[in-house]
Amino acid sequence: MDLQAFLITFREALEALLIVGIITSYLKRVNRPEFTKYVWLGAGLAVIASLGLALVFQVILDGFASMGSQNYMKVGIMIISGILLTQMVFWMAAQAKDMSGKVQGKFDQFITAGNVIGMVIHAFLVVVREGVETVFFFAAITGGDIGQAMQSWGSLAGIALAAVVSFFFFRGTMRIPLKTFFKVTGAFIVLIAAGLIVQAVSILQDMNIIGSVVPHLYDLTWLMPEHPIDQEHYIRDTGHVPLISGDVGVFLKALFGYASSPSLEEFLIYWGYYVALYLLLRGRGEHAEKAHSTKSQTQVKEA
Repeated sequence: MDLQAFLITFREALEALLIVGIITSYLKRVNRPEFTKYVWLGAGLAVIASLGLALVFQVILDGFASMGSQNYMKVGIMIISGILLTQMVFWMAAQAKDMSGKVQGKFDQFITAGNVIGMVIHAFLVVVREGVETVFFFAAITGGDIGQAMQSWGSLAGIALAAVVSFFFFRGTMRIPLKTFFKVTGAFIVLIAAGLIVQAVSILQDMNIIGSVVPHLYDLTWLMPEHPIDQEHYIRDTGHVPLISGDVGVFLKALFGYASSPSLEEFLIYWGYYVALYLLLRGRGEHAEKAHSTKSQTQVKEA
């Protein structure tokens, strides 16, 4: 859980800090540093709003737990989190190519119009989006105990590392292109999203809400059980020790949705998610290239 919290907070905090950093850096380059305080004001309000959301959300989760319906809430959170993560992948694919230019363009209009309120609102929305997603993800990886994830060393370390990376990034000592950065982190996001969705399916099958044609497609318990309890049962029944500990399996299950004995439905949904995402991203990329080519040809003809 700590490593998951670390990856989530690092990814979310870094994206927010990068965008806010781009905005404030641009304001300084155009000699309007007096507006940076409004950008940070919006970001600060977003952090407060996110903490408030976490508190409200935790109360709701506790209410569901007291009614014995925490599994339904957990499934809902996992599905929503998977959708949000998937949406983030599409957003990165569309924006990473010229992320800096687009953000700077918006604030160029704000400065021209003297729209200070617009600066606050835009910075607020950028940061609160990351905060809301973090709350959902924390609820998903802990089964509803958001406070546990927020107080873990992973979340604090993730925020600290994001701040350090952002600082050096904008100081010019790190020359990693944003496009490359988003590709690498996007790969982790896809793995986490697929894991959340398949875990939701697994819970629904355990609750007998969804049936299964083949409950156990294969069994890799001998290689790596998905939980220490499964490891104990395997040793008891066979007298052999799995090659990889169940402690590793439970970590991979929580992080990437690993299953040592998945159902046919889990297997198809897990790998089908990757195939569908690849085809959609490829289709959008080809459409964007075609549109750009058409626009270029039109400009040449007009010239």
